[in-house]
Amino acid sequence: MDGEVTLRPLAEADLVILERLTQDPAAIGEFGWLGWRQLGRYRRSWAENRLISDDNGVLLVVRGPDRLGIVSWRKVPSTPDYHYWNIGIALLPEARGKGFGTQAQRLLARYLFAHTTVQRIEAATEVGNVAEQRALEKAGFTREGVLRSVGWRDGAYRDGIWYSMLRTDQTG
Repeated sequence: MDGEVTLRPLAEADLVILERLTQDPAAIGEFGWLGWRQLGRYRRSWAENRLISDDNGVLLVVRGPDRLGIVSWRKVPSTPDYHYWNIGIALLPEARGKGFGTQAQRLLARYLFAHTTVQRIEAATEVGNVAEQRALEKAGFTREGVLRSVGWRDGAYRDGIWYSMLRTDQTG
C-alpha cells in the first residue's frame, strides 16, 4: 500500500466494498454486525444521489490504489434551527490496526467542518471496542461519556461511548 490515506466518493465499482462491509459478517467484525437489513439500499442510494445528500453521505477510504473501507455521516437535528453530524467508519479486516481509521476519521471531520456550518461532530462506539476508542482519541475527538444499554447486538444490550469534536477543537 502506497501513499497517504485519502477520501473520495464511491464509484459504482466500489459498491462491492460497501456491500462487503455491511452484509458480510466476517468482514464487518464483532462490533459492526447487526444482521442483514435493506440489502439493496446502498445501490438504490448510489443510483439516486451517489451516496451523498444534504442529510448523509458515504466516502471511500483509499491509500494509493487500495480501497480500505468507508466513512459515513448523518445529520442529527438537535433544535429546530440546528443540527450536527454523527460519523461512522468501517474498514476491511486487512486495513485494521494500522492507523488508517484514525487518519480517515480526522480527514472526514476536516472535510465536514470545511464544507458545512456545523459546530459539532460526534462519533460513538461500544464500550468493548477499545481500538475504535483509541482511533477517535488520536483523531482529536473528546470522550464525553457512556450511554448505558444504547445498542442491541448479538442478543444483548450494549453500552456505548460517545465522542465529539467541536469546530473550535480543530488543530492544523
